[in-house]
Amino acid sequence: MAGLKAPIYVVGGGAVTPAGLDARQTLAAIRASLSAFERRTLSDPFGEDQTVSRIPSHYSLRLTENAWLTNMAARAVGEALEKGGATAGASALLLVMPEAFREHPAFSETPGSDFLAGLQDRLGENFHPTSRAVDGGAAACIGLLDRAADLLATPGVEQVLLGGVDSLVNDKDIARLMAANRLKAEDNAQGLVPGEGAAVVCLRRSPARAQPAQCAIHGVGVALEDNSVLSQNHSQGRALVAACRAAIEGKGPTEPDIKFIVSNDNGERYSAWEGLIGRPRFYRTRRETFPMAYPAMTMGEIGAGAGALTLLIAADSFARAYAPGQVAMCEAASEAGMRAAALVSAVASR
Repeated sequence: MAGLKAPIYVVGGGAVTPAGLDARQTLAAIRASLSAFERRTLSDPFGEDQTVSRIPSHYSLRLTENAWLTNMAARAVGEALEKGGATAGASALLLVMPEAFREHPAFSETPGSDFLAGLQDRLGENFHPTSRAVDGGAAACIGLLDRAADLLATPGVEQVLLGGVDSLVNDKDIARLMAANRLKAEDNAQGLVPGEGAAVVCLRRSPARAQPAQCAIHGVGVALEDNSVLSQNHSQGRALVAACRAAIEGKGPTEPDIKFIVSNDNGERYSAWEGLIGRPRFYRTRRETFPMAYPAMTMGEIGAGAGALTLLIAADSFARAYAPGQVAMCEAASEAGMRAAALVSAVASR
């Protein structure tokens, strides 16, 4: 699936992650290649240690898993709303939640369908009626860019806040990942580090003098990988390749123009193999070097929040002039199999 008839623009965003309590801190930590990993003693198996990446917070913010997701989302959405400049009523919020198959403990008592209402209560704001909470993980966030473009053409919508919130630092997710031998450990160097966080980008239909654009999004592609990490077979990268090909179908830059990748690869053996097998089938132009940014190296696997974070990193690299080129591909993979890619570029100065 492909989308975007015309470019849309990132004009800011918000984040809260183990690397920083706002977008500025988070992006600075990633630029500096810092690590937010720590050892945590588990309650099950009792006394066993596990490497995690956790946001430092007061215990009162974590009274329940639902309250914690709400607090993370409120911080990132509130920051993005402030930077965007439009009112909440003129802002459509598209927020991606933890994938439903995980049965996240945050929704054991409060259904996910009530999350958006709870978030608005927490912020004391009412967003545009087109706002939605969506299932699908990190890739769904990038996949929603075509929906965001449609909303930006809707009367009354000045901006779209697109992002995700998630936490894998909970007993249920850690137990299932441990059972599948997917966690980073002394006997498993190629495992993931459970993380948590929220990231949101503010999107506009066109750059404006009052809200200068940080990057342009030219195309988006989405595909479903049959051989997900949950299946018995290894991915051959077919969905990743299909998503990248769809992202360059428009009138924007082409494959030879892409100078770097921002990906939510999480360090698992599975994701490494998928990239190793899939990427050479799409990136066919000879390159001396091909830089890749992996935010999971700083904050681990943050689930649904990772899709918007790839866009924030690309936008920041263009805005602060440390990008290794003028065009990038943002890639995101969801655990259940969705793959998405967004073709982005620096904004030409006027």
